[in-house]
Amino acid sequence: MKTTERKSAAYISYFFILLFCYAAFSKCYDFEDFQVQIAQSPLLSAYAGFVSYAVIVAELLIVILLFVPRTRMAGLYASLAIMVAFTGYIYLILNYSDFIPCSCGGILEKMDWTEHLIFNIACVIIAGAGILLIGGAVSLRRRMMMILLSVIVSSGTVTLLFLRSEYIIKRQNNFTRRFLLHPVLEDQSVKLDNEQYYFAGSDHSHIYLGNKHYPQTLVTLGHNLAGIKKLKMAPSDFNHTFRNLQVQVKGPYYYLYDGTVPVIYRGKLGNAAPKTISYRDAYFTQLIVLDSIRFALRTQSKADKMFTIARLDLTRRPKVELYPGILEKQMDGVFDSDGKLTSSAHSDTLVYAYTYRNTFLIMNNQLELKRKLHTIDTTTVAKIQTGSQSNGTHKLIAPPLKVNQNISANRNLAFIQSDLMGKHESVNAWKKAKVIDIYRTDKQEYIGSFYIYNQGKNKLTDFIVTDHYLFAIVGDQLVRYTYRKPITKYFKPGEAENLSKE
Repeated sequence: MKTTERKSAAYISYFFILLFCYAAFSKCYDFEDFQVQIAQSPLLSAYAGFVSYAVIVAELLIVILLFVPRTRMAGLYASLAIMVAFTGYIYLILNYSDFIPCSCGGILEKMDWTEHLIFNIACVIIAGAGILLIGGAVSLRRRMMMILLSVIVSSGTVTLLFLRSEYIIKRQNNFTRRFLLHPVLEDQSVKLDNEQYYFAGSDHSHIYLGNKHYPQTLVTLGHNLAGIKKLKMAPSDFNHTFRNLQVQVKGPYYYLYDGTVPVIYRGKLGNAAPKTISYRDAYFTQLIVLDSIRFALRTQSKADKMFTIARLDLTRRPKVELYPGILEKQMDGVFDSDGKLTSSAHSDTLVYAYTYRNTFLIMNNQLELKRKLHTIDTTTVAKIQTGSQSNGTHKLIAPPLKVNQNISANRNLAFIQSDLMGKHESVNAWKKAKVIDIYRTDKQEYIGSFYIYNQGKNKLTDFIVTDHYLFAIVGDQLVRYTYRKPITKYFKPGEAENLSKE
């Protein structure tokens, strides 16, 4: 080999030695952050624990191979292979991912993804040139074949990792969250007069708030968080002993109710005097308005005291019909079946998310169970301990493991606030925010996750999703978030209808 070629090959080796040394030590220096970033990768999230170590080890081994003259050719082939893998990774991220994480180290974090792709392609060319320059006794044709084989094997491996990781994340999740790239952006907020508000409903132009401390108050404001109006609801027959008075809006009416009485009032929006439409028809713990005369309830069966889904129809006799087969008993049929019932806007779907297990149920307005879907955590059986009291009631005797904190649904997506931390997630981030996981309701599929950050010391207490915005109550702040991809496509009527038929 000529002296010039020998020097060029040496310079190429030194370049990769510096590159991989710098990259490996940068990752080691901030290993926790590197591992978290790997966990967010759509290609590698299912293998984050192994890959985070393997990449560093591989880079250091390549450095050793390149440093020793007798193994320099093997080091250049390894450099070529790993740079092809990195290049394929970025190509898939840019073209087949709705979100773009970062798993680089050091100076490469200063590059955008297009610049990073160009840099990697240049490194592939440099590694190939080094192999051709060193050559030795191996023929040029053989070296070209080896280069081609390295490219095929590396790119094929990355593609298989991508496909397999997609399958694990969406079908066989091992509880590795995938955080989407800015799926919602905070763009507006308004200060409320106290911290006790909750969402009572929404329509195409307004959102409605109830208040735990002032249950007869209904607040209306526009999607632009302007034009706040308060309505003091005053039913004529209001002489009951209320324990849990709540309000819910489904235009053009609002409904004031307490399942412990039990009573339901209905009033026209803007009218402060609702009328009693149901009294002592059914005791209930949760209510969802289906229409002006029909309601989905969560109640307790008289026969076995277990939580049961029921329907109240004011035009039928009997008015109440129980659906005991929907909620599944695991231990006591009460705490293990606890959860939140909600309706999906712009569809005839009802969703029930269990609090203490990784399951949510999809029903239609006729209360027919259509699907039993799962969240990404692995808590299939509620982890609770209950004890019997002398009066025959049960109570929790140890802190339970809470899985799902809250839920809101729109079209064919369910947004579930989770209480469980996944693998490789930042403890610091969990102290500053609450996490929302997004799922399809028309089939088993996890879309991704994002954070709703605290406002000072105040944390998320309630949220609601509409076609254009996510609204959140964080302490005494009402915050509006606008959607970005990959959420917006699910809320376009045409696309959402096509997706629901998949």
